[in-house]
Amino acid sequence: MTTFADLGVSPDLVGRLSELAIEQPTPVQAAAIPPLQERSDLVVQAPTGSGKTHAFLLPAIELLRSGAGLGTRVLVVTPTRELALQVESVFRSLETGIPCTVLYGGVGYHSQDRALADGAQVVVGTPGRILDMVERRKLSLARVEYLVLDEADEMLDIGFAPQVEKILGLTWHPQTVLASATMPEWVRKVVHDYLHDPVQIQVAALPQDATLEHARVLVDQRQRVDALIAALRLTPGSAIVFGRTKSGVAELCRELNRRRVRCSQLQGDMRQIERDRVMASFREGAVRVLVATNVAARGLDVSQVDLVVNYELPESPEALTHRIGRTARAGREGRALTITSHGDGERWRRLRAQGAPELPLLDLEKLLSGEWSYAGTQAATQAASPSPDVAAPRPSREAGARPRRRRRARRERAA
Repeated sequence: MTTFADLGVSPDLVGRLSELAIEQPTPVQAAAIPPLQERSDLVVQAPTGSGKTHAFLLPAIELLRSGAGLGTRVLVVTPTRELALQVESVFRSLETGIPCTVLYGGVGYHSQDRALADGAQVVVGTPGRILDMVERRKLSLARVEYLVLDEADEMLDIGFAPQVEKILGLTWHPQTVLASATMPEWVRKVVHDYLHDPVQIQVAALPQDATLEHARVLVDQRQRVDALIAALRLTPGSAIVFGRTKSGVAELCRELNRRRVRCSQLQGDMRQIERDRVMASFREGAVRVLVATNVAARGLDVSQVDLVVNYELPESPEALTHRIGRTARAGREGRALTITSHGDGERWRRLRAQGAPELPLLDLEKLLSGEWSYAGTQAATQAASPSPDVAAPRPSREAGARPRRRRRARRERAA
C-alpha cells in the first residue's frame, strides 16, 4: 500500500498529516504528487472531495524548502472567497512556518497589504483581488515559481476567464497545476497555451449509486415551496437549497423563515463577515438549511450535507454536477431533489440534451404527505420523522386563488 513517504513527502510533513488523521494518500494524491515533485506541469481532473488540495500543496511546500527566494513564489488562484479560505486553512494546518496570506474582495486592504509587505511566499486568492493588488503595486507575480488554478471550470462559469489569462500573462513560465472537475473548451485552451507538456491525470468519481439518491419532482408553480418544505421535513440533517439569482435566494429565504423553516442565505452580494457568520452557523448546526446561489456549489468546507435541492434549475449540466457534489461525499449517503414545473420543460430538455442525467420522478402527493416515493411504484423509502425546526407545509394561498404577480428586474445578476 502506497504511503506519503513512498511519494517523497518529507518525514515531518508525513508526521503532521498523521496528526491530522490523514494516513493514506487518496488516488488523486498518489497519482499527482510524484510528477509534481519532479517539477512537471499537471492537469488533474477529479471530483470535489477527492483530495486535490493536499495533492498540490505538499509538492509546493517541498519546492519552497528546496531553495530560497524573495516575494511570492507560490500562487493559488480560486474562483470563490470560500474556496480561497479553505485552501489557506489546509496550508496553515500543515504548520510549516512558511508565510501565507489569502486575498479576496469584500473586505478592506489593510491586513492583506500588511501580509504581502511582510513577505508572504504563498498567496491564495480570487482573480479580481489578485489583479487589484498587482495594479496597486502591492503584489508582483514575476517570481512565482508554482501556480495553481483550482476549479478552473468554475472560473469560466462565473466570468473570470479574462482575469485568469491576465494573471497567467504576468508570470514567467512557472510550474503550473490546473485542477478542474470538468474540462470545457476554455480550460483546454488554457492547457494548450500556458502549460508545457503536462502530465494528465483523471480520477473517476467515487461510485454514488449506493450513496446518492437523486430524484426529480414535477410541480405546479404554486406548489414549489410546499414541495421544498416537505423534502426538508424528510431530512433530519443539513440541507442546501440552490436558487438561480441573488434576489430569488433572498426572497426564498424570507418565505421559508416566514413559514417557520429556519434558514440562512448565502449569495454574492453579502459582505465577507456576513458570509463567514452564515457558514459558521451552518457548520455548527445552529442553522441546518442554507439557501444559496451557485456560490455555494464549490469550495464549502462542510463535512456532511444530507440533502441538496435544486429549487431552480442551473444554467448547465456542469453546474448541476457541482451542486449535487455537496452531498454523498466520501462514501456518505445523501439525497438530492430537483424541482421542476411545467414552465421549466424547455430548460430541462436542454440540460438533458447537454448531458444532465435522467432522473426518476417522485410522487408529488406522497411527498407532500411525508413519503419519499417514486411515481408509479408501490414501495416507498422510509419516511423520516418531521424535523423540529421545519413546520409542516401549508398552502401558500387558498386553492383556486390567482397567484399574485411580482415585479422583477428585467435582468438579475447571477451570483
